[in-house]
Amino acid sequence: MRILLALLFVVLSLPAAAQDTAAPAREKVFNAEYFTLDNGMQVVLVPNHRAPVITHMVWYGVGAADEKRGQSGLAHFVEHLMFKGTEKIPPGEFSTRIKAMGGNDNAFTAQDITAYFQSISSDRLETVMEMEADRMTNLIFPPEDVESEKLVVLEERRQRTENDPRGYFFEQMNAIVFPNHPYANPVIGWLHETEALTRENVMAFYKEWYAPNNAILVVSGDVTMDTLRPLAERIYGSIPAREVPDHNWTAVPPLKATQKLIFADPSIQQPMLSRVFRVPSENQNKEESLALEVLASVMGDGQSARMYKSLVAEQKLASGISFHYSGSARSDGTLRITANPAEGTDMDMLETAIDSQLRKLVSEGVTETELSEAKTRLIDAAVFARDSLQGPAMVFGYGLTVGSSIDDIEYWPHNISQVTAEQVQTVAAKYLDPDNVGDRPYTTGYLLPKAQPAPAPEQIEESAE
Repeated sequence: MRILLALLFVVLSLPAAAQDTAAPAREKVFNAEYFTLDNGMQVVLVPNHRAPVITHMVWYGVGAADEKRGQSGLAHFVEHLMFKGTEKIPPGEFSTRIKAMGGNDNAFTAQDITAYFQSISSDRLETVMEMEADRMTNLIFPPEDVESEKLVVLEERRQRTENDPRGYFFEQMNAIVFPNHPYANPVIGWLHETEALTRENVMAFYKEWYAPNNAILVVSGDVTMDTLRPLAERIYGSIPAREVPDHNWTAVPPLKATQKLIFADPSIQQPMLSRVFRVPSENQNKEESLALEVLASVMGDGQSARMYKSLVAEQKLASGISFHYSGSARSDGTLRITANPAEGTDMDMLETAIDSQLRKLVSEGVTETELSEAKTRLIDAAVFARDSLQGPAMVFGYGLTVGSSIDDIEYWPHNISQVTAEQVQTVAAKYLDPDNVGDRPYTTGYLLPKAQPAPAPEQIEESAE
């Protein structure tokens, strides 16, 4: 849920804190309505009648983690090619038609999901549903478009990774954190594997995973179920279900040794430390996930958080620090600490200070005041989210696709309110203790500046001439 709330913070620019710390009653946040079509496609409606607009999203239960070995980047490549046409809609016309109707559209791929959305006036809902249903089964993948779009994807990778040392750094960190697990592969794909992808690979992946029984339709906005249901039954319900593979992934084995990545590049101006812990996702352990949400808020939410107060404000060892839990995943979640050393602070000193704060968390836990303030921040973020148009569609789509239930999402604020200080300390001791890593050792990375080599004497002379 944490990653979903982060999206909502972007949408809403929510305040960081509130005054009322009372636990909420067990009430639904979104009051979503839902049903399942005969072909297995789930349909969720989040009504919002403030303006005559809707967000229409189709979420597929397939992502980069489902690619065959040696075909990394394929899920993302297929996402690109979903805009390259059917018999009804020529290549490149999908987005053009959406814009002509006054809307906007896009798509994105992650390890567990691929999603497509349109935001548009509510009277265009039927049209966008017909367009989206058409490309669920009728893509034609013109060979020339497959090859040209591959060049686009490769250039996207070069810009994000090859030309950005931070991209390289986080890509390598991720590979270390998830050995023997598909999450180790970048969503955009390893360059040499993406270069080798073929039209046959694309068609096989599309036919294997793109089916109504592997999809969730989420509509948020100015529409009623009386309108949506017959449209969904006629447009999406007419698409036959198909057998879809299981998510048979290899797992990270039990490990004992912590690991460190040191990456230096001349373009880096400010050093950075990153510490990543592999922890349970909400799908794996709901109770521990809720406690990790609260823990991350206590340690990292804003200038009143424990890490910021200690390392930035008081000790002045860091110029900035974040503490973030990502628990929306089909498999393992992560907890990431990222910090920039203050001038005069070396990386070893910064890492020692972080370990000291983690030891204090493990031994002393959190105070009742910290607990109450953290829960209030999280609850307020979830409650304010219902006023957004796209936000609820993101929350339900992502959550349901990776294994949450409707009730998990609707009653999340109440569930957060029930987290105890003891539960927070228990997950801290189990997963974050630097002196007892168990079989889930953390990975630490240093991203450092690298001095440019001095030019050879002959180069200096040539330059002077």
